[in-house]
Amino acid sequence: MSTLARTDPDLIEVFDNFAFDEVLRHDDLDPRLRLMTQLSAIIACQAHGEYRTMLGAALTTGVTPVEAKEILYQAVPYVGIAKVFDFFHITNEVLTERGVDLPLPSQATTTPATRFDEGLAVQKRIVGTARVDAMYANAPVDELHLQKYLSANCFGDHVSRAGLDIATRELLTFSMLVALGGCESQVKGHVAANLNVGNDRTVLLDVLTQPIPFIGYPRTLNGLAALDEVATPATGMA
Repeated sequence: MSTLARTDPDLIEVFDNFAFDEVLRHDDLDPRLRLMTQLSAIIACQAHGEYRTMLGAALTTGVTPVEAKEILYQAVPYVGIAKVFDFFHITNEVLTERGVDLPLPSQATTTPATRFDEGLAVQKRIVGTARVDAMYANAPVDELHLQKYLSANCFGDHVSRAGLDIATRELLTFSMLVALGGCESQVKGHVAANLNVGNDRTVLLDVLTQPIPFIGYPRTLNGLAALDEVATPATGMA
């Protein structure tokens, strides 16, 4: 950013005024939560340099090393390890520079023997028992293993971890999926999941607003359409 401030001052002035003033004045999110959801979107966008900068800001604001790492663990099943791998290394470098001893205490809550049952329970809590049961009942025989992977790996290995509560994890997932683009069906599913765990439309709209400077308008507007379809906005003049 310092180089661009010299070579492209118009860009930096517009970006800083928008991202760090105008957008911030829109919502009531806790600053730590705002930064965590922005980091999630930045990971999905594969913006390594911006991630390093924003991670430093997040840690300075009070996001803990455990929370920073858990954002990455949450990203693995949704963004994919191929895209998240380098962010682990960046995070380790930043934490080490700040004197944090690694590895951090384990946040795993399941074992190979319990990951499916406990993951399925978490999945039903988030998605809804009837919907999860229907997913299993309606899965073709040759696709059933994918449903089991969702329960054991996505929810058992990752979402069930400690370090972040379920409501926060769902907001991070919503931000990631919007930023990925092309995931509108999954975005709608996780709008519903967020509502199930207590995150209302107002919070989701705030989370959708904050990454705009980093992910752009097309993906934001696709996310907004998904949000409006599941959580109907109020009508009438404001």
